[in-house]
Amino acid sequence: MEQQLSQNATVEQRRSAEMQRQAKRKRKKAIKMACMYAILIFVAIIMVYPIIWLIGASFKSNAEIFTSIGFIPSSFDFQPYIDGWKTGTEYTMGHYFLNTFKIVVPKVIFVVISSSLTAYGFARFNFPLKKLFFSCVIGTMLLPNIILRIPSYMMWKTFGLLDTYAPLVLPALFATELFFVFMLIQFFRGIPRDLDEAAEIDGCGSFQTLIQILLPVLKPALISCALFTFMWTMNDFMGPLIFVTSVKKYPLTIALKMSMDATSGTFDWNKVIAMSLVGLAPSIIVFFSAQKYFIEGIASSGIKG
Repeated sequence: MEQQLSQNATVEQRRSAEMQRQAKRKRKKAIKMACMYAILIFVAIIMVYPIIWLIGASFKSNAEIFTSIGFIPSSFDFQPYIDGWKTGTEYTMGHYFLNTFKIVVPKVIFVVISSSLTAYGFARFNFPLKKLFFSCVIGTMLLPNIILRIPSYMMWKTFGLLDTYAPLVLPALFATELFFVFMLIQFFRGIPRDLDEAAEIDGCGSFQTLIQILLPVLKPALISCALFTFMWTMNDFMGPLIFVTSVKKYPLTIALKMSMDATSGTFDWNKVIAMSLVGLAPSIIVFFSAQKYFIEGIASSGIKG
């Protein structure tokens, strides 16, 4: 009887010690998670603070902007947004927004279509000089974009298409965004060829296989291409500055530069900041709307066979 009681006591001691170890591990895990979240929150505040400061600065005067690092303005006055929207030209900022989307929307569509077709050809077909062409794709992708400006300008001038949106949009029809071509090639290579063979057995041609079988699988990658193109085109300054000369046809980036009139000596920074935030809004909305697919497109490289 005493031996059984001793054994029961030993079991209870072991059980109590195990529970204490588990509680200790849980405390360590909780402390570790708390430290991790604290670091993430701190880094997030540092990264987001400039945008928060911009929001506050859009309500400040020039004197307050340059004398205070805090983001809370002394008063909230929406007049900078009203005056900034009117601009100093005969057109409102809405007109320049519309011009921007005349460039952005077709370019996004052309980039997605041309890049997916070109990548499909490289990833799924064998043709003469394929390795040479692929090497040219990689080599051209490494060229700085600025060195292509002069020959591009001369070419479009020869075609008589300067001061139009053609130089900014039409190149996308020919898969000139080689980063996306390369990215989609890697996605295509990650998709098992069994899908292509099964579609061929069912009577699908190459184009039907691409449209009905492969592109739905590539949805995250295509959305990533569209998202990158949207943001890069919205922020493009050099392209419109070189090829577009009419104030009526200026996109938002050039309109913001016009609002910074250096010849007048001083200008209202709150108007510029306010319109910059308004111009930033579409990119933020699009990014968060497609955030799930964007992360999938960057983190993965297709289905592994």
